[in-house]
Amino acid sequence: MARPEDASTTTELLHDAKRAGERAPSVHNTRPWVVSSGDGAITISGDVDRALSVADPSARELIISCGAALYNIRVAFRAHGLLPDVAELPDPDRPGLLAEVTPAATAEPSEVEQALYEAIDRRRTHRGPFEADLDDSLLDDLGAAAAAESAALRTVTDDRLIHSLAGLVTAAEYLHRYDSEAAEELSHWVRSPDGRRPGGIRAEDVPATSADEERLFPGRDYRADIAGRLDTHGTATGTVAILETQADTRRSRLDAGQALERVLLTATSRGAGAAFHTQPLEEPGLRSIIAERFCDGAHPQMIMRLGRL
Repeated sequence: MARPEDASTTTELLHDAKRAGERAPSVHNTRPWVVSSGDGAITISGDVDRALSVADPSARELIISCGAALYNIRVAFRAHGLLPDVAELPDPDRPGLLAEVTPAATAEPSEVEQALYEAIDRRRTHRGPFEADLDDSLLDDLGAAAAAESAALRTVTDDRLIHSLAGLVTAAEYLHRYDSEAAEELSHWVRSPDGRRPGGIRAEDVPATSADEERLFPGRDYRADIAGRLDTHGTATGTVAILETQADTRRSRLDAGQALERVLLTATSRGAGAAFHTQPLEEPGLRSIIAERFCDGAHPQMIMRLGRL
C-alpha cells in the first residue's frame, strides 16, 4: 500500500482506501462486496453473486464481511491524515448499499492508527493450533477494540464451557460435511493449486483433516477431495472468544464486521492471529443455544480462537 505521504490527491487516497477494503477477511474468502470509488467517496455494497445461499441465507456473514472491509477503508483514511465521514445504510431504497465513506477534516494519525494500517497487508486467517495463548494485557486491548465498534469480545475460559462450545462446532461441522448442498457450496470456494479464479480458499493452506480431527475446534473440511498433507506446528487451542452484539439488525451486523476487523488488526499489530469457527452460527438452532448459554442473551456473530503465531 502507498504510504500516507505518497498520497497527494483525493484520487490516490480513494484508490488506496478501496484496495485496503478489499484486503478484509470474508467467509470462505468469498469477498462478497462491491467497493466503488468516485465523486470523492467510496461506497460498499453486498455482492449477491458471491452470497452463500446455503450457509448464509440471511446474509449475516456477508454483511459482517462488508463491515470488515468498511473498517479497513476507515483505517486507510486515517493513515492518510483524514477523518472518514461514514454513512451506514444511507439509502432505504437501496438495501444493498451498506455504507458510504467520504473524507472530512484533516487530522494526523496516531501511532496506533498507523500500526493498524500497516497490519492490513500482514493479517492472515490462521488455521490450526497456536504456539501460545494471549496475555491478559492484549486480551484487554482486543476487548476494548471490539467495544469501540459497538460490539463485545467475550472470552471463554472455563474448560467445561470450552469443551461444550467445541462440541457445538464439531456437531455443526459434521452436519455440513454430510449435507450435500452445503458440501457442494463449500467445494465451489476451494481453489486448486493451479486455479486462477479470484477468491476462495487455497486447499494447500488448510491442515489435513486427519490432523485436524485430533484437537478441539475442527476447521472446515476444505480438503475433503484434495490429496496431500500439511505439517501442523504448535499445540495450543488458543484463547477462545465470541464476538457478540446486543441487537441482530443489519446495522449491528455491519458493526460486528468493523469490530471483528479492528480486533484482528490489533492482534496482527501485536504478533498474534485468529482462527474462525462460524459453523454453529450457520445453524439457527445452535446459534440460539450459544446465545442463551454462552452470551447471556446477546447475539453471537463470530466464534474464534486467538493466539500467538
